[in-house]
Amino acid sequence: MRILVLGGTGYLGRHVAERLRALPGAHVLAAGRRTAGLGADLARDRPERLAETLAAGAPDAVVNCAGATGGDAVTLAEVNARGPAALCAALREAAPTARLVHLGSAAEYGPGSPDTPVTESAPACPVTPYGATKLAGTVAVTSAALDAVVLRVGNPVGPGAPVASLPGRLAALLRTAGRDPGAVLRLGDLSAHRDFVDVRDVARAVESAVTAPGPLPPVLNTGGGRAVPVRELAHGLARQAGFPGTLEEGTGGSARSGQVSWQCSDISAAARALGWRPVYTLDDALAALWAATLERVP
Repeated sequence: MRILVLGGTGYLGRHVAERLRALPGAHVLAAGRRTAGLGADLARDRPERLAETLAAGAPDAVVNCAGATGGDAVTLAEVNARGPAALCAALREAAPTARLVHLGSAAEYGPGSPDTPVTESAPACPVTPYGATKLAGTVAVTSAALDAVVLRVGNPVGPGAPVASLPGRLAALLRTAGRDPGAVLRLGDLSAHRDFVDVRDVARAVESAVTAPGPLPPVLNTGGGRAVPVRELAHGLARQAGFPGTLEEGTGGSARSGQVSWQCSDISAAARALGWRPVYTLDDALAALWAATLERVP
């Protein structure tokens, strides 16, 4: 089985490609903007150019992990909205029978209601450019008349988390602070609730979506299945680091998620369609993140 992973050098893409390479008989090709040989830039390549890349790879399945989480609205639209649309056009031309697994985001739903996990049939009401552009990408995929599924991923946590994310930024701060009992790490508002999912569980969900027989539902939630206070993640990572100082909570949140105070996905549909449920706990994810952070120290 030939599997093309777009965005295969990014945070999610690296974990996905590693997981898929363990499949018996799988030949995994990872492609990105800076990949030598089989390169692909979904934000700028025309569908005809992407079709050439697909024809060269001759994939049985394509996993799209490419995406932008930060930047201005134009950058977000180019990568998250235009990219999947161009990819679908190229697939129809060059690999119409290949299965497409596209990574969406729970941000497409917008604010949730406390104690009410959101299902895939809930209205999508994003409140940020990130969520809106990810939703546009999902619509492009689900309306493309391809063998395709969108995995709406919650907040991924685990080894290699980028510093643009709270877990990655906090891990970097904790590494710098060391064991100084007088250290004070100033963070933003930690009162929101999020649906955290281990990045390795996301990779497992992708594997199941790639290999599952028959057509799949157009959208499947891929999260931890419970709402966790962001404060719990921050203090849990500090415990993993043995940090003796103080985490000082502020009032400002990120522009990407500040308007969403509660988020939790109902993951029962993924259990039915893929036989998938998360196997890693948040503590598992934080332990793996901290271990990877220490490995990067010179």
